[in-house]
Amino acid sequence: MTAEDISKILEPLIRRVVREELGRITQTHPDRFYLNPDMPIYNDMKNLKKRKSQGKIKLHSHEEVWGE
Repeated sequence: MTAEDISKILEPLIRRVVREELGRITQTHPDRFYLNPDMPIYNDMKNLKKRKSQGKIKLHSHEEVWGE
């Protein structure tokens, strides 16, 4: 199994888990949603922003990600 094969398997799963978790968070706090610097996802998002500004990654549109 190649890294590309693993990526093809994991990517849809990771997207689903992130989407479900963000949905759970927004339902728990419907009046507000923000990322606290103590949250692991905060550092992940910060890292993604840095990598995007360096041209190391391409972020997909909402439609590309969720098919909506």
